[in-house]
Amino acid sequence: MATPLTAAKLLKALKDEGLTVVEHRSWRTHNRNHKGPWGPLHGVMIHHTVTSGTQNSVELCYNGHSTLPGPLCHGVIAKDGTVYLVGNGRANHAGSGDDEVLRAVINESALPADNEANTDGNRYFYGFECVNLGNGTDPWPAAQLEAIEKAAAAICRAHGWTHRSVIGHKEWQPGKIDPRGFTMDSMRERVGARLGGKPDGPAKPPASKPPAKYEPFPGASFFAAGRRSAIITAMGKRLVAEGCGRYQVGPSPDWSDADKKSYAAWQRKLGYSGSDADGIPGKTSWDKLKVPNV
Repeated sequence: MATPLTAAKLLKALKDEGLTVVEHRSWRTHNRNHKGPWGPLHGVMIHHTVTSGTQNSVELCYNGHSTLPGPLCHGVIAKDGTVYLVGNGRANHAGSGDDEVLRAVINESALPADNEANTDGNRYFYGFECVNLGNGTDPWPAAQLEAIEKAAAAICRAHGWTHRSVIGHKEWQPGKIDPRGFTMDSMRERVGARLGGKPDGPAKPPASKPPAKYEPFPGASFFAAGRRSAIITAMGKRLVAEGCGRYQVGPSPDWSDADKKSYAAWQRKLGYSGSDADGIPGKTSWDKLKVPNV
């Protein structure tokens, strides 16, 4: 039995476990507490969404639908392992389930078969919806499975629970099949192993790439017959990338009529015409082409 984590503590627990977390809209105050009690908490329940695509899955779980208002869980776990928080408090995810299963979760003992639907699960369980069609063939990427493991472990760690406090929807409510595509026994083994060690710590932001460096405009006189330079080759490759290449063989370091025709096509693409699209680079069009340093 445990008091529900506050929004701040839930967020911290997930991040401390090494997860990338996105706070979706007003998740901190989004709940169904006006429809029934929230807590005491006894476990974590895993589901699949029966949807594809991250954004529409997150919105569905936040909003719900005409027959089942949102939030439909507390977090949505995308295929890339990102966790989107969509609710904090009572959520429409567990429905009615078996009281003997609940007792086993509380006691952290082996689960009995779920053959009754006589107990309100929305009160007692955190819920994570995982983006998957649930058809048995939609893949579960390694990053997503790891995120499920981490999310469940984070909450268990915060409450001092073992891996036996983690169950699937199919183990709670008769007739449910989710999550489909991996076994809950295997997931509990993963969670147990993780709980045996220290949390990974907050996910590090990706290393920022150094700003791209581009060739400064060498001046119009640079582009004259007889000029040979790696800059001209780099320019030609950029023109090809922009769909303006007029080369039969390909860009070369020698300034040629093909370079001139290609650059004229780039100038026209930018909206120039007449003498302003003569194929001789000017500073404005050159800066927009972004020729990389050579």
